[in-house]
Amino acid sequence: MANHLARETSPYLRQHADNPVDWFPWGPEALEKARAEDRPILLSVGYAACHWCHVMAHESFENEETARLMNDNFVNIKVDREERPDIDGIYMQAVQAMTGHGGWPMTMFLLPDGSPFYGGTYFPPADRHGLPSFRKVLRAVSDAYAQRREGVAQTAEQLRGIYESNLAPARSPGRLTRDIFELAFRSLVDRYDEQNGGFGNAPKFPATMVLDFLLRYSRRTGTTDALEIAVDSFRKMARGGIYDQVGGGFARYSVDAEWLVPHFEKMLYDNALLARLGAHLWQATGDDEIRRVTMETVEWLGREMTSPAGGFYSSLDADSEGHEGKFYIWDEDEIDSLLGDDSRAFKSYYGVTPGGNFEGKNILHVADDRAAVAAALGLEDPALDATLTRSRRTLYDARAQRVWPGRDEKILASWNGLALRGVVAAARAFQRDDFRLLATRNAEFLAREMVRDGRVMRSHKDGVTRIDGFLEDHAAVALGFLSVYEITFDERWVERAREIADAMIPAFWSEDAGAFFDTAFDSEQLITRPRDVTDNATPSGTSLAIELLLHLAELQQDSDFRRRAVFGLETLAEPMTKFPTAFGHLLGCVDMEVNGAIEVALVGHPASSAFKGLERALSERYVPSLVLAGGAARAGSSIRLLDDRPLIDSRPTAYVCRGYSCDRPVTEPAGLSVQLENAARASVTTTV
Repeated sequence: MANHLARETSPYLRQHADNPVDWFPWGPEALEKARAEDRPILLSVGYAACHWCHVMAHESFENEETARLMNDNFVNIKVDREERPDIDGIYMQAVQAMTGHGGWPMTMFLLPDGSPFYGGTYFPPADRHGLPSFRKVLRAVSDAYAQRREGVAQTAEQLRGIYESNLAPARSPGRLTRDIFELAFRSLVDRYDEQNGGFGNAPKFPATMVLDFLLRYSRRTGTTDALEIAVDSFRKMARGGIYDQVGGGFARYSVDAEWLVPHFEKMLYDNALLARLGAHLWQATGDDEIRRVTMETVEWLGREMTSPAGGFYSSLDADSEGHEGKFYIWDEDEIDSLLGDDSRAFKSYYGVTPGGNFEGKNILHVADDRAAVAAALGLEDPALDATLTRSRRTLYDARAQRVWPGRDEKILASWNGLALRGVVAAARAFQRDDFRLLATRNAEFLAREMVRDGRVMRSHKDGVTRIDGFLEDHAAVALGFLSVYEITFDERWVERAREIADAMIPAFWSEDAGAFFDTAFDSEQLITRPRDVTDNATPSGTSLAIELLLHLAELQQDSDFRRRAVFGLETLAEPMTKFPTAFGHLLGCVDMEVNGAIEVALVGHPASSAFKGLERALSERYVPSLVLAGGAARAGSSIRLLDDRPLIDSRPTAYVCRGYSCDRPVTEPAGLSVQLENAARASVTTTV
């Protein structure tokens, strides 16, 4: 018989609906059952693309004896961390406090009131590698709850102390200065892996937001080292196995320092952030390889991760047919059979060998410089490029006949907002109408299905929209809408973003704390109200909300939005300086405030060829902290950036401003290009 998860829409929860474990979703029914029966809660948190979540499910949750132990002694609750980042974040704090590390699957034991008292991550079915078996843990926890309740209660009380900082009022140490950028840059240089790109050792994550900060820093200061770190890191990832050389898109992370062997799941948010970074890097460098990889990533998003209605799905699993990475790896003989005469060039470029590099098979990666491979094979570069392109298409078609990894088809608001910005950045940079259509369809879907009177919902699946949205959902979707305005100049998108911002502040801002919380004031009351200000795999809700307020403050000249945003930045200045890798996105917000937004107003009819020429000149250059407005000023418009900006000689006209001064208006793309080239550096010396 199916358990209580059968009615859920989350694919992760539904994967466990037929377990012999009597799983409940998080909610009043399970919590009341624990209170009424005085039973501890076993909380298991994971997500659909998590390899070790599948392993523990198969080893323990599908096992009748283990399930009997769980059912007899606990109220068992399953949570999809992607649907409920609030629950995940609260109890991950406890796991890290108890064990010194975290991860998924997360296994927590709670009192009936939700207070944690013991936990960990993955537990094996038998004692292994210093870990106790899961059954041993179940028996020990059940015995402690029954026989040593006072000690359990004391542990729970001690753990509750870790949440006190969530509610502590924020304090501003004073005005932000440019010193924060130099200190952050030096810290990142010290951690940079010169040989492989990226930061630190294995396992290695993309650190996309930190690379974005370095790109900003290089543009503002002319520091070539910062640009080289950002470009080299992106390029090393793009040439590694972490990038799907056949189908496009990046995996979650690499298990080695060389980016060769990925943890094979593909997450929407990683590719959203990397697509936006790639578009900006191309604008800064004109690098053809970065352009190709970025476009392939967005093409993958449109081809494999987009619902018929326009929403973006959440992830592709690491596993297929019970094996991690099986969908993505290749046998040399199979490549020879499929590619024929093209196989020699393909194998040379992508490092294919008889013995392989992963469990006897090959993870494709760029093994040598393209020019060196062409010379060794006696080919011209265009001929090699044509061979590789043709071969990738052949392998993609062959791979499509394999058993595909599972796809988590729930649509999450915040991840879609991030992806929307990434697609828009690529549409602008590469002048791709298909990317523009992909973006506008997604924005319309979000506006239609996931926004209710300015409040954003979290999740959509199979026509059902559910779960009140979190701070990150509101801010990411609103920022996505602002980005769509920049490719349509349709003011409705600014109005929709403003509606969300106006609802977001009273829902998530606390005057007592002087800060944003991750959950709304009217959300379910948990054991604490979470407030995580660090940028982790995705930007924090706080950093996204601050960026939203700063952007609207520039676009609409709203002093209250600016005041609130600046205070939020000032309260985090000290930790940003000490731990820049934890605040990559927020450092971009500091750039907008301290160095000043670069405002560009394109005045005229967006459909005219002259207007489009100015628009193209802008799209070809990386402009940090860009705030863009376009069209003609009209009565009643909220976009103050277009006020008092007339056409010059009745021609579409560009105005470039920073701080409180503007360059002379120009009507030619070449003139705009010169102004943009100077704008970022000039803004550093402007008083703002």
